[in-house]
Amino acid sequence: MKLSEIKKHLHKRSKVAFQLPSGDLVPAHFHVTEVGKVNKQFIDCGGTLRTEEVINFQLWNANDYDHRLHPEKLLAIIELSENTLGLDDSEIEVEYQGTTIQKFGLDFDGYQFLLTTKHTDCLAKDQCGIPVEKSKPELSKIQVTSSCAPGSGCC
Repeated sequence: MKLSEIKKHLHKRSKVAFQLPSGDLVPAHFHVTEVGKVNKQFIDCGGTLRTEEVINFQLWNANDYDHRLHPEKLLAIIELSENTLGLDDSEIEVEYQGTTIQKFGLDFDGYQFLLTTKHTDCLAKDQCGIPVEKSKPELSKIQVTSSCAPGSGCC
């Protein structure tokens, strides 16, 4: 999810809720302790220099059970971050404390924000000798005809 999308969703919400991939909700007394711009420069295993920029939200649970983060407060934090850090409309990555710091993607199901799993990948498969996976056709989308015309190549 991009920054513009979360802002659009927050304008329409009366509360903010995040759901973990397990289906559990982040406790309602969470705080957004950071909104940041993360620039990453790296060389992949094929030797290609790459750059990546994401907007990072850090969620944290406190022992402060009496306060809830309301959409307008999160919008104010985002707008301050946009002005101060010069944020672009980049993808959002969410950090959350599990058994260690976990990183998630972000989606929205019309009701709450969904923390989505992220995966590592080889960005230079062609140079590492890793075969490209062929896509499998969905049998339900293959059109079946009742006859085979001469010269159609079906026989």
